Amino acid sequence: MDRDTLYKFFEGNASFEEEETIKRWLEASPENQRVLLKERKVFDAALLLGDEEKVKEKATLKRAYRQSSLRTQLLKAAALILLTLSVNYAYEKWSASQELIPMQTITVPAGQRVNIMLPDGSNVWLNARTTIRYPFSFREGKREVSLDGQAYFEVVKDEKKPFVVQTDKAAVEVFGTRFDVEAYADRDEFETTLMSGSVRIVSAADPLDRLMLTPDSKAYLEKGKLKSVKVDDYNPYRWKEGLICFRGETFLRIMKDFEKYYGVTIQVENQQVLKYFYTGKFRQTDGVDYALRVLQKDIRFTYQRDDENRIIYIK
Repeated sequence: MDRDTLYKFFEGNASFEEEETIKRWLEASPENQRVLLKERKVFDAALLLGDEEKVKEKATLKRAYRQSSLRTQLLKAAALILLTLSVNYAYEKWSASQELIPMQTITVPAGQRVNIMLPDGSNVWLNARTTIRYPFSFREGKREVSLDGQAYFEVVKDEKKPFVVQTDKAAVEVFGTRFDVEAYADRDEFETTLMSGSVRIVSAADPLDRLMLTPDSKAYLEKGKLKSVKVDDYNPYRWKEGLICFRGETFLRIMKDFEKYYGVTIQVENQQVLKYFYTGKFRQTDGVDYALRVLQKDIRFTYQRDDENRIIYIK
């Protein structure tokens, strides 16, 4: 298969005839599928490394991929990315039309964060322990992604193709905007914070339970119902800068965040620390020991580490 045709397909610019050719080629043998996935990882390496000029400039991108030296660099970059990211690909068919739908899944492990660009040019930051799933290119109708975790979106406005973030607790329908969604499947909490534009939240448990958010407001679940509140502190959303910020949070919630950011399990045995609320700011790169030592200045507790099992005991 011609490489330029594959990259046009990855960009969403392939013609109907070219898509049909790729479809027949993929169905011809498993080896062809492996070749496509290998080329896709090279393509994604440029995106994930922030090489946006090569991605945005279509002509430049095509010329760049013809250069073997750049290809070698990107292959090395892809190998590096796979050390911190789990990138998987799948192919689905709509039963009605039998149209080939190539899907991509990116999983960010604990202690990491990553910036990606979606096929429509929307910019997304993924926080630790986050999984996002989306098609290689958005077709007719809405642009839909599924999310388990936390992500910050800057969505490109397209009135003909609404943008929807699906989570296990609610759907976020977007109208060209900047917003943060936190919806980990293993937690009860759900939050969507709107910085600009407008979004509509629809509860997964009750489709009739919905609300519109205005800028500087946050939607959350309380006893299974959607509520909203004004936001006057954006420090907690600076996680994409590598900062862990909290104001008036419980010790237990802070420890849950430390688990996410540092890839450890924290067991709180000292019940006294649970009585109070705390405010602070740390750089993720400072490490969990530094963060705990700073907290010890205001809170009386000790801790022990089990490095083999990656467990910290708060005593």
